[in-house]
Amino acid sequence: MKVKLWGTRGSLASPGPHTLQYGGNTSCVSVQGEEGTYIVLDAGTGIRDLGVQLPKNINRLHVLLTHLHMDHLQGLPFFAPLRRQGVEVHIWGPPSNSRNLRQRVLRYLSPPLFPVSLREISNELIFHDLPFASVEIEEFEISAELIIHPNPTIGYRISCGGRHLTYLPDHEPALGANNFPLSKEWTSGYRLAEGCDLLIHDAQYFDEEYPFRVGFGHSSMSQAFKFAELVCAKRFIPFHHDPSHGDDELDQVISRSIHEIEPPFVVTPGKEGTVINLNAD
Repeated sequence: MKVKLWGTRGSLASPGPHTLQYGGNTSCVSVQGEEGTYIVLDAGTGIRDLGVQLPKNINRLHVLLTHLHMDHLQGLPFFAPLRRQGVEVHIWGPPSNSRNLRQRVLRYLSPPLFPVSLREISNELIFHDLPFASVEIEEFEISAELIIHPNPTIGYRISCGGRHLTYLPDHEPALGANNFPLSKEWTSGYRLAEGCDLLIHDAQYFDEEYPFRVGFGHSSMSQAFKFAELVCAKRFIPFHHDPSHGDDELDQVISRSIHEIEPPFVVTPGKEGTVINLNAD
């Protein structure tokens, strides 16, 4: 699996001189299999650059949405493959008891909230309400479960060739725990992340900020490190950076966390453009 980060920011896109290293685009990660299958995790503003740079000969893509908050969805209508003839784009996301995924996505991406409907952009969009069970998407095996974040939100475990990627960009497993982490079986997201080769996990808040944002659905930096240690991840990427956190601050906090915690795993700061080839680890 070749994994690339196209958008690492949370809540709101924040381009500018203070975010040049970590990036200002919201959540988007691509996963490419050895057989050429492309999976895209979330459709934040980072998906625009991904779409421009994708090879022109690709005729099928799969976009897996964790949830439908706008920072994870608003880049979708700017995804270039939607405008290419003969490209089949499958959109997967959390189910609902009231409306199917197509109906919920089109509520956002149609007038009056968006000038045109997605139906006018592409006729080859195929929507799937994702079951909470393992499904095969070409060469990948995908596991999905509900995790702690406001509104229906799912995390993903993506497996291929004996390697496992876990993607939990919006996640608050410490919610309700006086001392985090609790036991494994009571920790949100544990089954998805256990023993994974790469964990991409929410680390939106600095530790001193978290007490004022309990219940917002995000983790502090130290909670994210503790979660990675609990699940025995081999590599950890802090992700979904707060729009107010600049490059220098993030460098300092991540470096301090590594120094204080001395994690038993590799830490790779979540910066736009980062590429990790799991097959080469």
